[in-house]
Amino acid sequence: MKNLILIPLFALLLCHTMLAQEQEWKSLLDKELSNWDVFIGVPHYTVKGIDAIEKGDGKKGKPLGLNNDPLKVFYAEDIDGETILRVSGEIFGGLTSKKVYSNYHLKFDFKWGELKWEPRLNAVRDNGLLYHCIGAHGAFWNVWMQSQEMQIQEKDMGDYFGLAGAVNTITATKTESGFYKYDPKAKPIKLGDGEGNKMYRCIREVNYEKAHGEWNTLELVCFNGKSYHIVNGHVVMILNNAEKRTENGYAPVKSGKIQFQSEAAEAYYRRIQIKELTEIPAFLLK
Repeated sequence: MKNLILIPLFALLLCHTMLAQEQEWKSLLDKELSNWDVFIGVPHYTVKGIDAIEKGDGKKGKPLGLNNDPLKVFYAEDIDGETILRVSGEIFGGLTSKKVYSNYHLKFDFKWGELKWEPRLNAVRDNGLLYHCIGAHGAFWNVWMQSQEMQIQEKDMGDYFGLAGAVNTITATKTESGFYKYDPKAKPIKLGDGEGNKMYRCIREVNYEKAHGEWNTLELVCFNGKSYHIVNGHVVMILNNAEKRTENGYAPVKSGKIQFQSEAAEAYYRRIQIKELTEIPAFLLK
């Protein structure tokens, strides 16, 4: 009789232990970048040190390709006991997770560096977090995968872009500029789908970016196709239904790889960590 009681108790404890392990934070950043692949796009004409390589305008041309990063666009080192990722920005590129993720909470710190490069030498500093990345490398501008983007750009942290056929359903209103702006009280609209169309962008609700050079804490929560863009503790956009364009319309996308962009501006990352989820976190349900 005692054994019969112990069996379900053991099963309950085992289930509780597995759930606790599933919800633990896991670091994705080490000095060797062991959790990531690197894909480097087309070097701009002005890039030095790789003269023998075919160059272009940064978008059109032949990319350097997978795990071919001669100028160390993505480089991690230990500083004062902490691993810091430097993204030089010198060539468009993507730091791509080796693993595919579906329901998760991603969290990291980010700050801008000082260097800027062509073809965005006179533009605001730009970067980005791409998620639900699927298909081949180079689908967008010969470098990034088809993906949803949480924008990391000066004064635009948390904006949405859909790359290479990615779309999402967002409550938003159209602005005078032709873009859409997130509005939780507006009607839902499908945005994204490609490039060259202002409808593929949605502006975040409020700018919560810190001053230049200060660390920002950025978070992304994805669950069953829904996602939350969070900047310094503030939810700046809720996206309701990640999809991809197909020959027969649109199909849901609930998983994919993660990419951190290099897009012509120096940037730093630290404390990149992820937690797999079995439900939407309680703090987002308020």
